[in-house]
This record gives sequence, C-alpha cells and structure tokens, in this order.
Amino acid sequence: MDKIDKFLRKIPGNVRRDIFKILGLIKEGKIDNLDIKKLKGKNDIFRVRKGDIRIIYRVVDDKIYILAIEKKGDNTYNL
Repeated sequence: MDKIDKFLRKIPGNVRRDIFKILGLIKEGKIDNLDIKKLKGKNDIFRVRKGDIRIIYRVVDDKIYILAIEKKGDNTYNL
C-alpha cells in the first residue's frame, strides 16, 4: 500500500470525497476556482490547498502525476 492510499483510508469520507472532486477538476482542467500555486523553484510542480490538506502534483506533457496527498506539516513540501 502506498502512502497516498494509506492517507486516503485514514481520513473521513467527506474529506475523501472533496479530494476526489478536486482530482477530477484537475484532470478536466477546471482549475479556476481551486487554490493552486506553483511550488518555488519547481517549474512543473503545483499544490492545491483544501483546508489543511495539500495535494501536490506534477504536469508533464499534459499528463498529471499525483506526488502526494497529505495534511500540511513541516515535511509536506519535501519532495
């Protein structure tokens, strides 16, 4: 079981639904209403903030790779 799966199993269902909704919006390219920022020093890595949850992803050649889904903490952005 990878780190993302383990995290998703631990969180409440309503938060899990919000995360999957956000992932769907990213996939569809409907990111206008999301709190997205590019990570400093990275050209292709972004984060989405939803409360204290961070979704970190990379865009390469129009493909989206989810790197991490975590609660914000000291090590959240250490990739």
